[in-house]
Amino acid sequence: MDEDLSHHALEGLERLCTGPGDAGRAIAPGAIAAGTIAPGIVTAPAFPGIERIEAQFAGNAFEPHRHDTYALGVTIKGVQTFSYRGERRFSLPGQVIVLHPDEEHDGGAGTDHGLQYRMLYLEPALLFDCLEAARIGLPFVDQPVVNDPSLAGTLLAALGELDRELDELFVDDFVSRVAGGLARHAGTPPRPLGSIAWRRARLARDYLEAHATRPVASGELEAVTGLDRFQLARHFRAAFATSPHRYLLMRRLQQARAMIGAGEALAEAALATGFADQSHLNRHFKKAYGMTPGQWAGLGRAHR
Repeated sequence: MDEDLSHHALEGLERLCTGPGDAGRAIAPGAIAAGTIAPGIVTAPAFPGIERIEAQFAGNAFEPHRHDTYALGVTIKGVQTFSYRGERRFSLPGQVIVLHPDEEHDGGAGTDHGLQYRMLYLEPALLFDCLEAARIGLPFVDQPVVNDPSLAGTLLAALGELDRELDELFVDDFVSRVAGGLARHAGTPPRPLGSIAWRRARLARDYLEAHATRPVASGELEAVTGLDRFQLARHFRAAFATSPHRYLLMRRLQQARAMIGAGEALAEAALATGFADQSHLNRHFKKAYGMTPGQWAGLGRAHR
């Protein structure tokens, strides 16, 4: 298997991690193997119960140790190797790593070409809160390396932009999907959702539309719908085939697109529709529509 996760599958991860203070510096492909950069770890802004990192190194980097969290990650480049539950394990690019709380493990690069991976540390309490309504205990996946593109995609959605903070509505859906993925691999799939709470899902949808240009907290939707955040995430996705976070994002993008079509400056459209800045709008606009806001504006001018 190729020792590099496709850049088309993981846009933005071509930036290898560097030492402290160098998080934005681009690293040339092959630099690990050439030995031209030092190992390093980049940490993302923390969210309660979740930590995210990107790590890069050669050789054996970590002595045996334990976490009090789930350690969930995706190998990006190279071969990741570690000892876990009495066996030597190997993870290739695109494979998912699932390490359970309090399980001893070490970590290193399996080849001389070095290693790059992204990891998320999830407090068990978040998973427990999500699974409690389904009366399912914390899942135990006996194989620490799994081939699961769906679960990898879920993890990479949280690990794709380490310079940005996680949004509450995103985390609600993220934890729900991670819990489902882990339960599936543990052989204890969640119970069927049952009847969709259509009225409550519509209340959430209407509230999101009415407040699309500002951050919406999970507690607001809980108060509006009477569902807890994880129940709402599951019912909303079942009703509208997307998460509350994604639904809110698309409403913002629609408003921004309309403003840009009317001739509004890109920076002003970004701020007016709830994006942090123009680059933030650019990234999400391109992912949603396949072109940048500037290209969209240019096409609009060409037809006037």
